[in-house]
Order: sequence, then C-alpha cells, then structure tokens
Amino acid sequence: MAELGDWAALKVLREKPPGLILDSAGEEGEVLLPRREMPAAWEIGGTIEVFLYTDSDDRPIATTRRPKVMPGEFGVLKVVDSTRVGCFLDWGLPKDLLLPFGEQRQRCEVGRSYVVHVHVDPESIRIVASRRLSRHFSREEPDYAKGQEVELLIYARTDLGYKAIIEGRHGGLVFASETFRDLRIGDRTRGYVRTVRPDGKIDLSLEPPGRARIDQLEARIEEELERRGGFWELGDHSPADVIRAELGVSKKAFKQATGALFRKRRITIGRDGIRRVG
Repeated sequence: MAELGDWAALKVLREKPPGLILDSAGEEGEVLLPRREMPAAWEIGGTIEVFLYTDSDDRPIATTRRPKVMPGEFGVLKVVDSTRVGCFLDWGLPKDLLLPFGEQRQRCEVGRSYVVHVHVDPESIRIVASRRLSRHFSREEPDYAKGQEVELLIYARTDLGYKAIIEGRHGGLVFASETFRDLRIGDRTRGYVRTVRPDGKIDLSLEPPGRARIDQLEARIEEELERRGGFWELGDHSPADVIRAELGVSKKAFKQATGALFRKRRITIGRDGIRRVG
C-alpha cells in the first residue's frame, strides 16, 4: 500500500496515451506515470519504483525521480520562485515544492538556499516544506551517549553558537567556544555529543572527546608535514587564529598533538616551526 509521499514499487495495470497506469493499492487508487517518466523496460503486471506526489491540479501522480529531500526529512533546498501563497523550492521533481508563508520564520529570497523540513500537510493533504524546524524535531527522549559520533545539519547561528539537527531527529547546539573552523548554514558535518541535559537539551562538539581527538589531530599534522616536504612554519609561536585557520582546532589542542608527536620522536619543535623526524 503506497500513499502520498511514499517511494514504492507499484504494479503496472495498463498503458494509455498519457503514460502508464499504476496501482497504488491504497487510498490514492490508480495513478499516472507520465510517458516522459516511463523506463525503457516495463511490462503489464510488473512493478516500477516511483515516488507519489501531486501535480499542479492536486491529483496524485507518480515519478521515477527521487526528490532531493523526502517527506519526513530535513534538508537544504533552493528558492526558485516567490508568489502570493509562498515560495517554491527546487526539490528535483517536475513540480516545485511549496514553502507557504505561514511556514517561514522570515521572508525567503529567490536564489538562496534554506534548511527546511518536508512533510505531508494533514489539512491540505499536500507535500509542503517548513522552516519552523523545531516543530518537527522528535518528541522522543534523546538516547545519545556521551561522546557518540553523530551527523549534524547546521541550521542557525546564535550568540551562543550554531544550532544543529542531530541525525535528522533532535536539535542541539555547538557552542561558539567549541567551534574552531568556519561553519555555514546548511553544512552537513560529523559531530560528537558532549552532554544530554536533564531538560533534553543537547550540547555538541565538532571534535571527538578525550584521546581520540588528539590522535586524529596527530595524524593530520603528520599528513600535512609529508605534503610540505617535512617542515611546517607552524608552532608554539603561531597565533591561535592562524592555527585555527590552518587546522580548525584550538591552540591548546595543537600543542597537545605536537607535544605527543615530539614525545614519540616523530617531530622536532623549533622556534621557526615543526619538522618531521626521518
């Protein structure tokens, strides 16, 4: 049984001049797969994997294209048009996706991309987008472990830091004091859970906790030394903002990593920079 917003394998019932008639086996009944969407090989009684949405007349229709953001997911989409009812987003299908004005925190600009949530609106029974993201976060209690690696989607910047969507489910915050590289709205990156507070709020970090963070940084420094021919004009003398620009880490973390490499006799540390041993 397939419903609006589903990706499913539907049975081919018959062919008509506009295209193939597919059986949704659900409330949508029979749906059209337009001729321009028909695969090279098909047969009556066989199945075709399609996505169900609505055409410009709000009739159920099938497409073999997968949207850039599926219903129930968060993603980044570009505004391609603005009308009296809202903005329209390019989501990879013949019909653009509506972002109603009521679902915008502020007016969106044509040509810019925004983080949105895609869902089937229960009132209009249409697939729409929303920028009121927190409404669509999971209401389930977060079950992340301290130090757990997670996928983040950056969606806002505040005085405290960057707000992020965690694993497409919950919201969290990467504090500005923990951010040692440039982030942009819409960036996807790996992060780590620092703390899940009693009130459910989640603090995040871009660096792994404890020894793992330094181990990763040691490997990056050695790789960079190899690329530079064994010498790097970066060291204890370097300003914190220079280290941040080069490696995206704090000066403290850099000194911890170079100190560890020095003790392992992998590098030497001089006034002018660091050198590879051997």
